[in-house]
Amino acid sequence: MFDFQPVRTRHQAPTLVDQVVDAYVSAIRDQTLRSGMPVPSIRDFARTYQLSTFTVAGAYSRLVAQGWLVARPGAGYRVAPRPKSDAQVLPTPWQPPRLNAGWLLSDIYADHSIPIKSGGGWLPGEWLNEEGLHQALRHLGRVPALRIAGYGHPYGYAPLRETVAASLATQGLDVTMDQVVLTQGVAHGLDVVIRTLLRPGDTVLVEQPCYANLLPLLRLAGLRIVSVPRTSEGLDCEALARAAEAHRPRALFVNTVLQNPSGAVMTMANAFRVLQAAQQHNLWIIEDDISRELMPGTAPLLAALDGAQRVVYLGGYSKVISPSVRVGYIAAHRDLIRDIARTKMAVGLTSPEIMERVVYQVIREGRYRAHIVRTRERLAQAHAQVTQQMDELGMQVWARPQAGLFLWARLPEPSMHSGANALAELALQDGIWLAPGSYFDPGEADIPWIRFNVAYSQGPQLWRFLQRVQAGER
Repeated sequence: MFDFQPVRTRHQAPTLVDQVVDAYVSAIRDQTLRSGMPVPSIRDFARTYQLSTFTVAGAYSRLVAQGWLVARPGAGYRVAPRPKSDAQVLPTPWQPPRLNAGWLLSDIYADHSIPIKSGGGWLPGEWLNEEGLHQALRHLGRVPALRIAGYGHPYGYAPLRETVAASLATQGLDVTMDQVVLTQGVAHGLDVVIRTLLRPGDTVLVEQPCYANLLPLLRLAGLRIVSVPRTSEGLDCEALARAAEAHRPRALFVNTVLQNPSGAVMTMANAFRVLQAAQQHNLWIIEDDISRELMPGTAPLLAALDGAQRVVYLGGYSKVISPSVRVGYIAAHRDLIRDIARTKMAVGLTSPEIMERVVYQVIREGRYRAHIVRTRERLAQAHAQVTQQMDELGMQVWARPQAGLFLWARLPEPSMHSGANALAELALQDGIWLAPGSYFDPGEADIPWIRFNVAYSQGPQLWRFLQRVQAGER
C-alpha cells in the first residue's frame, strides 16, 4: 500500500475525497503503485483509515473517471495501465507546419509551436472579457440542471434572440426575435444559409480578397465561385455588374464592415450600388458582419438598407467575447428564417443552449459595453503602431480603418520577388506566422499581399524580420 494520513482540519485542508485521490495519484506517479496492481476494496480502505465508505467510494469513482484506477467486476479495483512517461519518449524535433489553407482552417487552432501569430484571426486571450465570462459561468452554475437538460428551441435561446433583435434595431435593422436563429458561430451560420438557399452547380459571387473560411464551405457545397474585386470603398460595382451578366449567379457573399482580410469598410454610396445590383440581377446577399462591434461610429448595414428582404444577415460573438463560446446568429425575412431553422435542425439539431446562456449573461451583466469600448481603443492604438512600422518600411497598405483586427499590406516590390508564400515559409524559421494572400484568393494564387492581425503584430521580432527581408538579408 502507501502512506496515507488523512487531515481532518475543517477549513485548512482539502476534502477527504480530495486527499484520497491525491494520495493515490502521487503513489501511482512515483511508482509506489504500479500498473495492474490491486488496491484495497472500498470497505477495507475505509476501515484501515477510519473513513466513511461514502468518502472512499467517491474518491475511487473519481480515480476511475480520471483513468488512474480500473474497476473489474468480481475482481475489485486495480491501477490502470499508464502511458509511457515523457522521459521515456525521445523528443521530436520541431518541424515547421506546411503552410496552406488547410492548415489555416484546422491545424492552426491546435498548433502552439509558433510564438508570433501575426496571421491569426482572433483577439489575444488577455484582451477578452475574462471577468464577464467568469461571472456568466458562475451564474450558469446556479441554474437548475433540468432547465438546461433538453435540446432547447430550434431557433435558439429566446432571451438571447431578443437581445440580438434589440441590438440590431439600434443599427436600423428592424427584426423580431422570430426572425433570428442562433448558430454555433458565423461559420456554422454560413453553412446553414448555403444549404438552404443554394444547390450544387449554382454560381456565387465572392469578394477578392475573400474571407478564407468561406471558400471551402462553398467548394464542399459544389458551388461555382466567381470573384469580384474589393476596393477600399467596397465592391467594384462595374465588375459586379459584368460578373452578374456573364454568370447569372444566385448569391453574393460580402463583409460590409472591417472586411476580412483587408480591413476595409464599405461606404454608404457603395452599399446602395451593391443593393441596386442585387435587385437588378435577382441576387441574394449574404452579409457576414462579424466585426461590426469592433467598428466605432456608424457604417452601412446592407440588411437594414434592404429591410431584410433579399439580404441574409450574420453576426456573432467570437471576436468580442471568446472564440470558444461558438455562438452566432442569422437574421432574415420571417419566411426564409423558418427554412433556415429547418436546415439547422436537419444537419445538427439545436445549438448548445448552455453557451447561448453564457453569452446572454455576459451581455446583460453590465460591463459588456465598457469592454467593447476598451477593445476598440486598444485596437486603435495597435493600428497606429503597426501602420507606423509599415510606413517606415515603405510597405503598401490597402486601407487604414484604424479599427478592427486586420490590415492588408505588402512589402515594396523588390522584397516580394518570390511571392508571399515564400515569405511566409521564411518567417516560420523565425517563429512567425504570416497569412499570405493565397489563403484569401478564390484561385489560391500567390498574390503579394499579407493579412496582419494588429493585435499580434506589435512585437519587435516581426519587424526585425521584415527589415532583414527588405534589406536582402534573408
